[in-house]
Amino acid sequence: MSPLHEIAAILRNGKSIRQSSEAGGLPITRIETISDGTINPAKVGYAGLFEEDAAGWLLQDGDILISHINSTKHLGKCAIYEGVPQKLVHGMNLLSLRVDRESAEPKYVYHILSSPSFRRQLPRITKNSVNQSSFNISSFKRLRLPLPPLPEQKRIAKILDAADALRAKRRESLAQLDALLQSTFLDMFGDPVENPKGWEIATLGEVARNEDGRRVPLKKADRDQIDGIYPYYGASGIIDYVDDYIFDGPRLLIGEDGANLVARSTPVAFIAEGKYWVNNHAHVLAYSGSASLIFLRDLVNLIDLKPYITGTAQPKLNQKQLNRIKVPIPPMDLQERYCLIVSAVEKQRINSIKQIDELQALFSCLQGRAFMGQL
Repeated sequence: MSPLHEIAAILRNGKSIRQSSEAGGLPITRIETISDGTINPAKVGYAGLFEEDAAGWLLQDGDILISHINSTKHLGKCAIYEGVPQKLVHGMNLLSLRVDRESAEPKYVYHILSSPSFRRQLPRITKNSVNQSSFNISSFKRLRLPLPPLPEQKRIAKILDAADALRAKRRESLAQLDALLQSTFLDMFGDPVENPKGWEIATLGEVARNEDGRRVPLKKADRDQIDGIYPYYGASGIIDYVDDYIFDGPRLLIGEDGANLVARSTPVAFIAEGKYWVNNHAHVLAYSGSASLIFLRDLVNLIDLKPYITGTAQPKLNQKQLNRIKVPIPPMDLQERYCLIVSAVEKQRINSIKQIDELQALFSCLQGRAFMGQL
């Protein structure tokens, strides 16, 4: 095992500069740039910088970005730069590691730093505060990693790259299923805002029965005392399990507040089934006979909700505004045909998620074996 500083040609924080989504110039990394473990060109900032302004801060192929200021869950997350976007400035709040290629293979080091085995070292160098955790460069570079001969590193990197590619393909197939449902919805019903098929227009308050009055919020301390088998839902899905339930049977849940109403990083509308509890951060809608809950879910997830949202610091979709959402009402037999398609796609989606989980377990196992020198 070798300390990280022995293979680090460069290990530093990024260029300190105020960023703006409205400024032009070269893209600059942000914490969010590597939030999914890859470099996402859609999650960068800008500051009017051009190549002559960013001399010395442009990432090079094989540079590894590391999150050293983040929530505990995401602390230590890594991504490797492989030329996309073509020019990318290393910004603040991510470390950049450029390895000495005479002793280390960048992809090997990236896989090791991303492994659960390596990240288990992080708690002992982490400083925790109220809203975030962090570690500094001097502590990080003392962490140790296995360093076999360079040809062996390249061999291991190829194995892990192949396993990682399988995971990426499965995730891509999952995204394609989601895109298929959206295109099917638009093909069958048309754009719900423009309503090109001329369906009768109603409001969400008219086509679904609101059951918000039955919701009961529970503090985390109270939930800890009644841990159980029933899902406890919030604005974005299940957040806990409790020993009792309020609702029984399918309901459409729609997030009432939070940044996701604007960001839409996860669906704001989802179906809850079985027995469950809902807090006061998700609206609860029941079927009333004129629109299927699945149709309404996919419509809400498709349209822009900004015209109905109040607040800026804390976006909110209150019940009055929720009830105002305009809903085209296609014939029920057409909605039922759509629901059958959704059911078939959801079955395939469940299979894809299971395969992704299996590949993730395999990948983690391979990472662990690589860390132990057994791959």
